[in-house]
Amino acid sequence: MGSSNDSLLDYLVCLHRDNTNAGFARRWDGMIKELRYHPAAEAFPMMENDRYIELLEDIQTNGQREDITICEGMILDGRNRYKACISLGIPYRSRNFTGDPWAYVWSLNGTRRDLEETQRYLIWKHCNENSQSWRDEQQRIKDEANQKRSKAAKEQHEISNPRIGEVMAVEPKVLPPEKENKTRKVKAEKAHVGSKAVQNGDFLEKERPDLADKVRTGKMKPAAAIRETKREKLKVELEAKAAQEIQEPTGKYDVIVIDPPWPMTKIERDERPNQVDFDYPTMTEYELSKLSIPAADDCHLWLWTTQKFLPMALELLNSWEFKYVCVFVWHKPGGMQPVDLPQYNCEFAIYARKGHPKFIDTKAFPVCFNAARTAHSEKPEEFYQVLRRVTAGRRLDMFNRRKIEGFDRWGQEANL
Repeated sequence: MGSSNDSLLDYLVCLHRDNTNAGFARRWDGMIKELRYHPAAEAFPMMENDRYIELLEDIQTNGQREDITICEGMILDGRNRYKACISLGIPYRSRNFTGDPWAYVWSLNGTRRDLEETQRYLIWKHCNENSQSWRDEQQRIKDEANQKRSKAAKEQHEISNPRIGEVMAVEPKVLPPEKENKTRKVKAEKAHVGSKAVQNGDFLEKERPDLADKVRTGKMKPAAAIRETKREKLKVELEAKAAQEIQEPTGKYDVIVIDPPWPMTKIERDERPNQVDFDYPTMTEYELSKLSIPAADDCHLWLWTTQKFLPMALELLNSWEFKYVCVFVWHKPGGMQPVDLPQYNCEFAIYARKGHPKFIDTKAFPVCFNAARTAHSEKPEEFYQVLRRVTAGRRLDMFNRRKIEGFDRWGQEANL
């Protein structure tokens, strides 16, 4: 016998094939073909190789301990035991089951330790839906039988008691189906998982049912399936956004705020928040430098940037023919901290101008201000409040994703 697991497995599988009794071998080969796996049994993946070898060794040493469950002539529980007995060339014991096969396999295997949470939830959902279909079918058969009995009883009554006008009706009592509570919490409790697994499983089934099946059957890891699904979904969304025509603003503006879609990407993670990429199109430095800025002859401009893109932002001002004046600093309560570097708890709005624009108010007008952190790429309302107070004329907010009072919007994200 070989020392490796694969060698042991090959040896054990070949035992019954090498049996000198040809009739015995044919009989077992025939049984392999006769006994198929019940669809409910296949809701769960088979044992992994190492565990299956342990089972083979145990059955070879101690014999079959647990019966194989047969339902509708198919194996409902005990596929690995059946396979091991066939491989070892020994008779197997079995028993019949006549109830709900889907509820049965879930009750036996629902808490298996080798299942990942999202996979466990998808298996429970698959079993639960099929169990409901099985119960509905059993109820239909029962109702149909009751209706036949009722009709037969009525016909017999009319033959035995042919009295004019007398009617006998025996209607079956059918209880209304129990309404399933579909809240995430309830589903999580029934599936023995956390609410995040329910969210991930439902997301996969909605967006990529093919990948959900792979996760359920153990052919793909949940994190990989979710990442692929999000990546594909994002690709479709970005292509749709890229196809939108950007309508050039009409006329010139006296005040312009620009928050460019800087050329950066997120780091993909297997764990929360399962980031794939930013959910908007980005632009290269060259593309940004070629932007047509609809500036009036005298124009204020604020260009939002971060530590990383500060040098690029200063170069862009030259490309757009604006003169640098100063930097406004948004001080945040906390922020990201790169490895071995200080915490980045601020963002910059570089102030530049074309011509000789004038401020209409300079009281309480500091270049540094405090404001709470907001959603990704969203700038604080406090900033816009100051600009509405200290400037006048037509105002434009380029690439902003939300409507700002007193500002027109422009860019691919403006109408989303």
